[in-house]
Amino acid sequence: MRSLPALVVLFLASALQGADYDLLIRNARVIDGTGNAWFRADIAVKDGRIARVGNLTKDRAARTIDAGGRVASPGFIDVHTHVEAVVEKIPRGDNYLMDGVTTVITGNCGGSDADLGALYLRLEKLGIGLNLASLVGHNTVRREIMGTANRLATPDEILQMQELVRKNMRAGAVGFSTGLIYIPGTYSNTDEVVSLAKAAAEFGGVYASHMRDEGAKVMDAIEEAVRVGRETGLRVQLSHFKIDNRKLWGSSEKSIALVEKSRKQGVDVVVDQYPYDRSSTNLGITLPDWALADGRDKIKERLNDKATRAKVAGEMEKKLKALGHKDYSYAVVASFEPERAYDGKSITEINRLKGRKKGVRQEIQTILDIEAQGGAQMVYHSMGEKDVDRIMRYPNTGVASDGGIREFGLGMPHPRAYGTNARVLAEYVRNRNVLTLEDAVRKMTSLPARTFGFPDRGLLREGYAADILLFDPDRVQDKATFQKPHHYTEGFDYVLVNGQFVVEEGKLTEARPGRVLRRQ
Repeated sequence: MRSLPALVVLFLASALQGADYDLLIRNARVIDGTGNAWFRADIAVKDGRIARVGNLTKDRAARTIDAGGRVASPGFIDVHTHVEAVVEKIPRGDNYLMDGVTTVITGNCGGSDADLGALYLRLEKLGIGLNLASLVGHNTVRREIMGTANRLATPDEILQMQELVRKNMRAGAVGFSTGLIYIPGTYSNTDEVVSLAKAAAEFGGVYASHMRDEGAKVMDAIEEAVRVGRETGLRVQLSHFKIDNRKLWGSSEKSIALVEKSRKQGVDVVVDQYPYDRSSTNLGITLPDWALADGRDKIKERLNDKATRAKVAGEMEKKLKALGHKDYSYAVVASFEPERAYDGKSITEINRLKGRKKGVRQEIQTILDIEAQGGAQMVYHSMGEKDVDRIMRYPNTGVASDGGIREFGLGMPHPRAYGTNARVLAEYVRNRNVLTLEDAVRKMTSLPARTFGFPDRGLLREGYAADILLFDPDRVQDKATFQKPHHYTEGFDYVLVNGQFVVEEGKLTEARPGRVLRRQ
């Protein structure tokens, strides 16, 4: 590369020395994250921080961007992700950055890295595109001490699990999570959960729970989570709040009322939600809990035993009816490594591919065959739109994807990993007026920041980290669908993480300025 002429170098050096800031964003409609009405202002950035917000017409910067009336907002904070398995492989987090997400919280649903301190050091050495924080997961802790045993923990095991929770909280975990429909956490009782949450509470933070039930027993599940918050003092985050029983669609009015009642009683409980009527999790949830205990070899043994397999199938049939489904057409394979031809097909369709007769009992055999081969990631049409709308309108609902960092083009994942935030802005703000633009931004920024204890993020204020978005709200659009999920969001023209551009003019840069956010 030819060196620049000496006169040009001198001019650039002089210009930079005379600059007040690293970056000036002029003529923006500022939505600051509070939920208040937008206002017109300039934003100055210096050393990765927001230096000033206001009329800065006389100030200079090394670089200036004319927003042209576009919205400037804080970067979005996704409080419910599952990125720990892939972030080291795809450390930039492309699908999230393109959707305006600048901070993710992982370790949800009871599943986290077992040694967060070591993970954090690896990520800091590697360099990441997003800011990342993690909870310590109950299922992970229980598995480390007890495997997947289907029994209550002994007092000694409780002590061992508490110490593992403390170790990860000392490393900077932002709280403690449970996934009480998943093994092995589903085998625990509330006393165990409270005991481990108390160990986390010694350091402060959040109790985030994928509750024990999200349908027929959702009220009991909410009460259990609230009890944990009441007895430990931890803030409570109810994950991907929903009604997942077809027979009970429309009953979210009652579950929201119970959350609000708990808040009035002094328990700091809030919820999060993704803006879709379909969920995504593993295939194993269709089986009875006891059938999944004690490891993969034991599962295969049970499914190869004729009598046990029949017992499992009988309980599955009863569970399907209780959920209000006539068959398994509502369950679609997102990813099945042994047979990629299954990706994107429902269990009913796969049953037909296998040459089996129509009917629930034959579909159950197809599920058991897939589970015996290691299981699959699924998408389930399990929620009603009326409940999705009502939960979204609830003021204490944050927006979260429940997704992961995606390897572009692989499998048929839920589109939420690509388009959650844009879908809220396009569908629920612009098209349907379920939310105002200012309140939607609040649910993605300051609400999650206050819940998870990020004192310098979630707002456009002087001294805060320069996680900033610049977008046209009339143009932002999610492109990912259930049929074609691998599409990046369009419309977030500029995305800054800690003052550096990770998206510029709608395209990803090579920068990886993200930080590990340890509990403060």
